[in-house]
Amino acid sequence: MPMNSFLGVFAKSPLKPLEDHINLVYKCGQGLLPFFEAVYAEDWKEAQDTQQIISKLEKDADVIKRELRVSLPTGIFMPIQRQDVLDLLTQQDKIANKAKDISGRVLGRQLTIPQALRSSFMDYLKRCLDATDQAKKVINELDDLLETGFKGRELRLVEDMIERLDAIEDDTDTLQVSLRRNLLALEKDLNPVDVMFLYSIIEWVGELADISERVGSRLELMLAN
Repeated sequence: MPMNSFLGVFAKSPLKPLEDHINLVYKCGQGLLPFFEAVYAEDWKEAQDTQQIISKLEKDADVIKRELRVSLPTGIFMPIQRQDVLDLLTQQDKIANKAKDISGRVLGRQLTIPQALRSSFMDYLKRCLDATDQAKKVINELDDLLETGFKGRELRLVEDMIERLDAIEDDTDTLQVSLRRNLLALEKDLNPVDVMFLYSIIEWVGELADISERVGSRLELMLAN
């Protein structure tokens, strides 16, 4: 029986809402770009407006998450394991949560980024968001993977995409080390409490890439099964 017919008879595919979820999650992360542009300009009204957009997208992603968890079939005819889908969903959701947390923390304290760090911080943020973009691309290949029975050229394509995601995450580690080193050199001229928050924000931005890499790892385990 063709795979589409199999799905139609036995189970509603969970892959479309999973893809819808990662697409919203990705938008949450992308919202950090205009958010930090507003922060650089110390336009806190614009930063607040942008943070609210991020928060709304995170809530929309939560709606999809809850609906998928409730409606996900538990029978033996699922095309992929239910727990694998839930694990992917959990990791994806952490990206949106982290984007919301980053923007909320910076806005709540009106935390400015030191001028000397702004260029390198933005490069770092963009590279971390490259990881979320790559995770989105990987998840959006799931339908095609399912069509091919998780084998052949499509499987090799996804495996290559996951390797690329790992490489991007490695880049973000290198950028984070450099950024933290540069912040260390500025510490004596900054408010000590602000310094603590800056280190925290640098770490949280890095977690966007770390979590995205875990999305790829979860998918890799799913394919291995």
